[in-house]
Amino acid sequence: MKETNTRSTPLKAIVVGAGNRSKTYASYALTHPDELQVVGVVDPDEIRRHQLADIHGVAADRRFANLEQLFAIGPIAEAAINGTMDAIHVPTSLQLLANGYDILLEKPIGISREEIMELHKAATERGRKIMICHVLRYAPFYREIRQRIADGVIGDIVNIQTTEHVSYHHMATAFVRGKWSNKEQCGSSMLMAKCCHDMDLLTWLKSGIPPVRVTSSGRQLFFRNDRAPEGAGTRCLTDCPIEAECLYSARRQYIELDRWGVYVWRSIEHLGPTASVEQKLESLRTDNPYGRCVWHCDNDAVDTQSVVVEYADGSTATHNLVGNTSRPCRSVHIIGTKGEISGVMEEGAFTIRHPVSAAGSVYSEELVKLKVSMDMHGGGDLRLVEDFIRIQRGEEASLSTTSLEDSIYGHLLGFGADQAMGQNTWVTLESL
Repeated sequence: MKETNTRSTPLKAIVVGAGNRSKTYASYALTHPDELQVVGVVDPDEIRRHQLADIHGVAADRRFANLEQLFAIGPIAEAAINGTMDAIHVPTSLQLLANGYDILLEKPIGISREEIMELHKAATERGRKIMICHVLRYAPFYREIRQRIADGVIGDIVNIQTTEHVSYHHMATAFVRGKWSNKEQCGSSMLMAKCCHDMDLLTWLKSGIPPVRVTSSGRQLFFRNDRAPEGAGTRCLTDCPIEAECLYSARRQYIELDRWGVYVWRSIEHLGPTASVEQKLESLRTDNPYGRCVWHCDNDAVDTQSVVVEYADGSTATHNLVGNTSRPCRSVHIIGTKGEISGVMEEGAFTIRHPVSAAGSVYSEELVKLKVSMDMHGGGDLRLVEDFIRIQRGEEASLSTTSLEDSIYGHLLGFGADQAMGQNTWVTLESL
C-alpha cells in the first residue's frame, strides 16, 4: 500500500511571477489556509510583487525581485507556483528544480519540444514533481465526460471533435493588441497560447493511446492591415474618425464596458487601483498598446486554425480554433463504438446518446446537467490547486491529475500541428 503523508500543517509555497494566473491559483490559500500558505513572492515588477505579497501577508524579507535573491537565502518552501510568461517557463522551472522545489507550472510547459524534454529529464533525474495547469481537466464538464469514458459508457473512442470559439473582444484584446499577439514577443503560437488546453484534452480523453501524426491549416484571416475599414486610424482615440461606431473601440470595450482591465491597465498600475477615467483615456491616447487600432497592430497570431489528429489505434480527432466570434465557448463531440457524448461547456450540460434498435426510435438520449462556474475555465482553476496539494501529501493521483509526463503529449501535438501548418504537410509525432 502506498504510504500517505498525513500532513497537519499547510503546504508552503512561493509564487514566481505575480500576474493574473498566479494570483488566481494562490487565492486558494485565502479560503483554505489550513492547506496552503504563500510564504514568498518573486517578481521583478515591484508593484505586482508587493500587491500579491500584501494579500497573503508575506514578510518583507520574503519578497524578491528575482530568483537569485530567493536562492541566496536557501529553500523557504516546498513548492512553487510558476506563473511567469511562456518563454521563461522552462528556464525558471529548471532553476526551481535545482533548488529543491516541486512546481505547479502554468501552461504551456515551454515554447519548444526541446525545452519541455529538457525539463522532463531534469525533473526525472531530481525526483521532483511538476504539475501543469491544464485546468480544463478539472472543470466539472470535462471531468465528468472523462469519467463516463473511463467507465466504458460509449465504448472505445473512434473520433473526437472539439472547438474553441474566442470572442471578438477577447481576441482583439489578448491576441491582437495584447501580449500574446506576436510569437516573437510572447514565445508561443496562437494554438499553444490559447488552445494548449484543447490539445491536452485531445490526448487526455484518449489517455494511454498516443497521437502519432498531425496536420493543420490556418491563417491570420481578419485582423490584418488590408482588412481595415475605410478611414480607420492607427489609434482609436487619436486619429480614427470611425471610432464611435467601431465594434473594437478601445473607449467602448475598456472604459464603457470595463472589459479586460487586468491586461489593459497594466501600464498605469503605478497610479493605483483608482485611476480616473481621464487617466485611462490618456493612456489609450498615448503609449498604451490596447489603444491601437486592431487592424494596425504588430500581431501575427492566426485567428482561424484547424487541426487533424491520428492516434496509434487508428482513431482520429479534429480541433477548430475560431477567433472573433460573437459567443465564446468550447464544445466537444466524442463518438465511440457504443455511443456518443456531445455538449458545450458553457451550457453546463452534455448529452449521451446510444443507438436503439426499436420501432420509432433511432437512439436514446441522456442529458447530464452539471454546475458550471462562470469563470473562463469552467471552475477548474482551484480544483487544480486542490489536487496539487493532494499530490504533495502523497495521496493517490486523481483522474484529472496533470503530471508532466502525461501533459507532454498535448504539447507535442500542438508543436506538430504548427509545424504541419507551416510546411503544409503531415507531421509524425514521437512517443516518450
